[in-house]
Amino acid sequence: MSISVAVTGATGYAGGEVLRLLATHPEVEVKTVTAHSNAGQRLGGVAPHLRKYAEMMISETSPETLIGHDVVFMMLPHGASAQIAAQLPVNTLVIDAGADHRLNSAEDWEKFYQSEHAGTWPYGLPELIDQTGKKQREKLGGTKRVAVPGCYPTASLLALTPGFQAGVLDSRDVVIVAASGTSGAGKSAKTHLIGAEVMGGMSPYGVGGMHRHTPEIEQGYSLAAGKPVQISFTPTLAPMPRGILVTATAKVTAPVSEEELRTIWEKAYSAEDFVHLLPAGQWPSTKMVQGSNHAVMQLAYDAHAHRVIVTCVIDNLTKGTAGGAIQSMNIALNLPENLGLLQEGLAP
Repeated sequence: MSISVAVTGATGYAGGEVLRLLATHPEVEVKTVTAHSNAGQRLGGVAPHLRKYAEMMISETSPETLIGHDVVFMMLPHGASAQIAAQLPVNTLVIDAGADHRLNSAEDWEKFYQSEHAGTWPYGLPELIDQTGKKQREKLGGTKRVAVPGCYPTASLLALTPGFQAGVLDSRDVVIVAASGTSGAGKSAKTHLIGAEVMGGMSPYGVGGMHRHTPEIEQGYSLAAGKPVQISFTPTLAPMPRGILVTATAKVTAPVSEEELRTIWEKAYSAEDFVHLLPAGQWPSTKMVQGSNHAVMQLAYDAHAHRVIVTCVIDNLTKGTAGGAIQSMNIALNLPENLGLLQEGLAP
């Protein structure tokens, strides 16, 4: 018997990516797709690349439409999913790709999102390591609620958490600069995202600790370090549709060699299907992971500045959103973790 699935926000970039990946998942059947402005239309008229689901009619997003499915993917903007999710049965697996249930701190939520905190769900980054060395996947098995990480936090947390867990990184001096493709801003028309504005240039935004992913990254680092970690995070917009390249740096707590650092990262990720430390001397590119659920990274040690530098790349729509959501679904349902996620990156 197949697992029945509903996908909200199905005509957005993240919702469309969930459907693209589920099209090859052998255990699920997409029964319902919903959206707001496109309700009443054929999905194929709005998202013609999703041929398997082209004849499905788009429904309005409401609890009534979503009740009765085994799994509901909430691919909605922050603030839009909590009210609907609260009305779904407790035995429905609800996977929220929005920010509503990611943060442990109600104070941080209210500061960065200016609304009431909806509560905290298990965090859907299976490879995230805590201070004891356990992975987050241990908290996902059998759960009925999952909060999918943000795309920037996914790459940033994977980049440095092994070092924090090992106690080799200074928790007070962490700097992250990240570049994202334009799909990270969603599908709604925005002047600063049209081709003429984006092509041939890069620009920063959310500068000065203002980006909403800052507390989420600090939360994950603090889990790994066992104490508060403070970061400086600067995102930038890159002239490409997909991909994130994070450069994360932190001072070391004591003299260390690059070989010793590599051993720490290799130990953390050697058994992971989707997180990879490249061989020494090879550096990641967003093209390596485009369309795939993989995260690829490289590290270096700057002995002059006493800093670890980790560059990590993901596809923001796949590992950063939809792929991570499906990976978490698989774990929650006790399915093989990589089911439906075996796509390799695209080249060129």
